[in-house]
Amino acid sequence: MDDNARKILRLPRQRTSIKWDGHLSHMVAGVSGGVVATLVLHPLDLVKIRFQVSEGTAGGNVVELLSQGMMGLYQGVTPNVWGAGLSWGLYFFFYNGVKTWMQDGNTQKSLGPLKNMLAASEAGLLTLFLTNPIWVTKTRMCLQYEGNSPKTNGNTYYKGMLDGLLKIYKYEGIRGLYRGFVPGIFGISHGALQFMAYEEMKILFNQYLNRPIDYRLGTAEYLTFAALSKIFAATLTYPYQVVRSRLQDQHRSYNGVIDVLKQVWRYEGLAGFYKGCGVYMWHVTPNVMIVFLIMEKITNLKKTEESLENNWSSDD
Repeated sequence: MDDNARKILRLPRQRTSIKWDGHLSHMVAGVSGGVVATLVLHPLDLVKIRFQVSEGTAGGNVVELLSQGMMGLYQGVTPNVWGAGLSWGLYFFFYNGVKTWMQDGNTQKSLGPLKNMLAASEAGLLTLFLTNPIWVTKTRMCLQYEGNSPKTNGNTYYKGMLDGLLKIYKYEGIRGLYRGFVPGIFGISHGALQFMAYEEMKILFNQYLNRPIDYRLGTAEYLTFAALSKIFAATLTYPYQVVRSRLQDQHRSYNGVIDVLKQVWRYEGLAGFYKGCGVYMWHVTPNVMIVFLIMEKITNLKKTEESLENNWSSDD
């Protein structure tokens, strides 16, 4: 049946697309991007963690890791996939919800740097609270060296993510599951700085070209702004990640954040707070480029769907 016949008979157009709620589409986009990026880049994340927790030269741990082949390079990948997928999904879900509320539903309203940082901070705090136990388990599993075994280290040897969560809770309680939470709160500034920089770069770019601030960009622009925003935020906030990894490492015992800061500064100096930073940059920059690109493409599909629905409504 053609369009004119449909107009005369007042029949609705046939549609095959799925109608998504706005916030849920951001969550789906975040989960998708997080899972894909993690599966591709997990080996670099594993090497980074080994560097962060090493108190001397990390080369020995890395060489041992490489000698284990693909199984060694993907050690701890399961909790990493869960953690990254949930974290990105929840982060985008909360961030979009807070941002939309601040905009009063008007996506063409610019919030400015401070409000963008506030929205990202609120999203980060909620996400951290819900996912910290998974990140503790992921770090522990990534740090299971060959010498660990169920016989020699039964309490700290984890067969998988669920086994890790249960053992940490059994032997260390809730406190064990939330190790690294305090430096993680400071780390919220990382996400806030990153999202603020990313949003502001998109807005300024569109304004420079005299376009609406929510105008869809090309793939190259999304990738460029994602990379620049991540490098900007990571350079300023990397030391907290070293502190957090040290606190979550089952091979050493620190008396809190201050103790980690004192010991790293005393024995390793400023360089100690940037251990693994090079590997980290190589890991997180392509990671966030993949996540943000997938997020933008999926949410743009939803915008296209809404636009088509509006056109169908006006035609009818």
